Amino acid sequence: MEYLHTLIYLAPLVFLAGFIDSAVGGGGTISIPAYLLTGMPAHMAFGTNKLSACLGTAIAAGRFIKNKAIDLRTAVISAVGALIGAALGSQFVLLLDDRTLRLMLIVALPCVAVFLIFRKDKVFEAGHEGFSRRKTIVLASAIGFAIGLYDGIIGPGTGTFAIIAYNAVMRYDLKTASGNAKVLNLASNFASLVTFAIAGHVLFAVGLPAALFGIAGNYLGAGFAIKKGAKFLRPMLFVVLGLLLLRVVYDFVLNSV
Repeated sequence: MEYLHTLIYLAPLVFLAGFIDSAVGGGGTISIPAYLLTGMPAHMAFGTNKLSACLGTAIAAGRFIKNKAIDLRTAVISAVGALIGAALGSQFVLLLDDRTLRLMLIVALPCVAVFLIFRKDKVFEAGHEGFSRRKTIVLASAIGFAIGLYDGIIGPGTGTFAIIAYNAVMRYDLKTASGNAKVLNLASNFASLVTFAIAGHVLFAVGLPAALFGIAGNYLGAGFAIKKGAKFLRPMLFVVLGLLLLRVVYDFVLNSV
């Protein structure tokens, strides 16, 4: 009965997190606080969130691949880097306390926002066709490892940062950047999930049922992203970044009182 009450609370939030994450990333800013508010210890909340996020992201990635809204070679290269980065990051996060994780969010998110504000006219300009094969491999590997490492240590915003990186650094259009980000995020989620599960920090009794709602949200969100394209993704990208910053400010104020 306790699990039922927990799922009634979690279900709509995990669904919303999946919808947002499949479109522009950032779903973890909703799902991780939701899991924490159930009373789970922080590491258990992070690990259980990885379970539902991993299954939901798999569905979203499948839709992007089916609709060919992805550069599969780049996505696979990044996924390998993300597996390594997320595994290392998750091992590291097991040694950190909650306050340290919040401080990392406070540092990371404003930096991304400043980057986006000052390069907003260039961030969405596509032009990957001019990239050489070697340059593509190097950048895809670096993006995969760096963002995978971030996902393993902190998590929220991983999909958003991946989309920005593919769009701003590798000059993919937003739809393809979103598809690539799904495969990268799937790899990093899987690596983190395995790490947390081995350490005993995954509550499967809650995570598996919640994942069904995350899958539904990811499926619908991916469909919106594929059909609406940049017109839908660009405003949502700014909204999600705004939500990320609001969450950071909330945590900072809460822990300063």
